[in-house]
Amino acid sequence: MTTHVARRFSLAFAFAVLLVPALDLRADTRMERTLKLDPGGRFALDTDLGSVTVTGTESPGAHLVITSKRRDLDDLLRFSFQENPGSVTVTARRKDRHAFRWFGGHNASVHYEIRVPARTLLDIDTSGGAIRIGGMRSEARLATSGGGIAVRDLVGDLNAHTSGGGIDLERIRGRVNVETSGGGIEGTGIDGSIEADTSGGSVRLDRVTGDIRAHSSGGGIHLREAGGRVVANTSGGGITATFARGNDRGGSLETSGGGIEVSLDPAIGLRIDASGSSVRADLPLTVKGVNSRRRLQGTLGSGGELLRMHTSGGGVRIDGL
Repeated sequence: MTTHVARRFSLAFAFAVLLVPALDLRADTRMERTLKLDPGGRFALDTDLGSVTVTGTESPGAHLVITSKRRDLDDLLRFSFQENPGSVTVTARRKDRHAFRWFGGHNASVHYEIRVPARTLLDIDTSGGAIRIGGMRSEARLATSGGGIAVRDLVGDLNAHTSGGGIDLERIRGRVNVETSGGGIEGTGIDGSIEADTSGGSVRLDRVTGDIRAHSSGGGIHLREAGGRVVANTSGGGITATFARGNDRGGSLETSGGGIEVSLDPAIGLRIDASGSSVRADLPLTVKGVNSRRRLQGTLGSGGELLRMHTSGGGVRIDGL
């Protein structure tokens, strides 16, 4: 290679090296929109990228602030804003998927900050970030493949799914159906029933007034002050369940990954069927059926609904509150 050609090659290479950092050092960008939306309407967001925060307010209208770090929003996404009577729909699609990957679009850190009337039905779907909502008074459907989900102070039914993180719930009044393959599920203060399914962590629920259906293949299940019928099964850990006073709804607890510990109100009536490597009951049960080291069948009080407990990975212990 001649000296002249080598010098040109070195300059070209140096320019290319300098160009990439220049792309990453672009200033943060911001987009702000206010759309017509009255209380009782519907807000929908469908985006290929970004985390989302939604807050309920007492004011009409949907106010959006969309920000991006290190990349220009106009380079990343193509936006569509639709205002219809009683509803707002926002859609954001990646402009160039190949360029997005080549220039590090996955590090763009796009975020949606949204404020809507509290009585707004939510339909949020993102492929690239976490979802957080708070202060809402209507049904919510949330889906993400790229982050966790957190819901606070919701009055309305909740349907939430993520394949990329955990789910955190607090103070919800309504029916709850949540599923994750990327983390655990935690909930407290749920006034209603819940179905919780995870293959990526444990399930921890505190003060649920309604029925509980909990499944985990990645951790244990821990329930406190369960107010309704409990159906819980896991292959990833043990089960601990404290039933609220007066709860005589029974249920089924099953695990192959640990022991089972249950606390019951001694004043209620239940039928008991417990089996494991060992069974211990510190309650005044009347034996009706099998009574051995590994299995116990009997009644608490006058009997009633069936509470079945089975583990192939440990023992069963039944205590009073």
